[in-house]
Amino acid sequence: MTTSTIRIEHTPEIGKTRRGRLSRGAGFWAIAASMSILTAFSTAPSPLYGLYRRQDHLSSITVTIVYAVFAAGIVTSLLLVGHVSDWYGRRTVLIPALLTGLVAALIFATSTSLPALLVGRVLTGLALGAATATSGAYLTDLDSGPNGVATRRAQIVSTVANVGGLAIGPLAAGLLATYVPRLPRLIYFIFAALLVLALTATWRSPEVRPLPTPRHRYRPQRLAIPGGARAQFSAALTGDFLVFTVYGVFAGLAGAFLSGPLHRSSPALAGATVFIAFGVGALTQITTASWPLRRLLALGIPVLITGLAVIVTAAWVHPPSLALFLTGAALVGVGTGSIFRSTLSVVLSTAPANDRAAALALFFVVGYLGLSLPVVGAGIALQYVTFKVILLTFAVVVAAGILLASPLLLRLSTKNS
Repeated sequence: MTTSTIRIEHTPEIGKTRRGRLSRGAGFWAIAASMSILTAFSTAPSPLYGLYRRQDHLSSITVTIVYAVFAAGIVTSLLLVGHVSDWYGRRTVLIPALLTGLVAALIFATSTSLPALLVGRVLTGLALGAATATSGAYLTDLDSGPNGVATRRAQIVSTVANVGGLAIGPLAAGLLATYVPRLPRLIYFIFAALLVLALTATWRSPEVRPLPTPRHRYRPQRLAIPGGARAQFSAALTGDFLVFTVYGVFAGLAGAFLSGPLHRSSPALAGATVFIAFGVGALTQITTASWPLRRLLALGIPVLITGLAVIVTAAWVHPPSLALFLTGAALVGVGTGSIFRSTLSVVLSTAPANDRAAALALFFVVGYLGLSLPVVGAGIALQYVTFKVILLTFAVVVAAGILLASPLLLRLSTKNS
């Protein structure tokens, strides 16, 4: 019987900066910016679906299908390649992901017909799925010490790069569509240029983590919780799923609420509404950077439930209230931002360095399932029930889930604070 061993291969880049490469610190910020660009691009179409629906006579169920293929692309990519940068290197995965995003941007820049929307959103999902876990692991590598332990700065920047990008994309697209209507696809040309810059920055960033030799034989991501951290991961994944459910349903239904009950079809307003929720979430993560996890959850759980109640009230009062809806969006941003950073910090701090991308891939698979499945369900349900009923049902289910999970989350936060 023989025993196989895995030794660490030290690449020429490790320990020094090669000519033409960025320093470790500069590479850290380059990867953060690249991820923000890709996440912003992924949410940019959100306030524009109303325009596409009117221009191409798309039904609400067709728009739901467009959203569904985007989510399917994300989850497929996470399962197939979200973890392989642990074996083959971060740039090896991140550069093709950014290239895929660039192709999607060029498709949108030339056409927004239904076939182009479907192909472009699938490619966007594939790009985002591959990049999400990889970039989080890459940031941790670039900022970690000799022992490979994730730093607080890496945790904060990783979450802000994701949530901040999600916030900026709809705002930029909505403003351009409203105030530069003669160039409806200008936003995609801008993102194509930014993705070229992101590719250049990523190409020049250093690969700092030693790679295993021999290389692992490829296999898809196995959805298994690490054996040494089952309680931590189970709790983190519960909060993760619920937070992404809020992100998805809010982003997916905000435009429907504004153009339906409120009779406000402005893309700028739709983009600003999503920006408030995600932007406040990113700001919350920055301003609470030094808070222990328990304090973050003690803030996030009640504020999220309050925000959901305010949003439901905004839809059910007569007449429906835009002010209440925007207030609820801000409260939801505080709650989801706090809970998201707590759960992601648990994953980054408990995952072994050699399995960090795999752990993040699992985290984001669960998250993006939460992002996609309820939105698709809501889109189908809109054919049979009113928007108000869907919003009320969604809020009750998420609030109940958060309340049921809160004892486990709070216990976990005490151990990890």
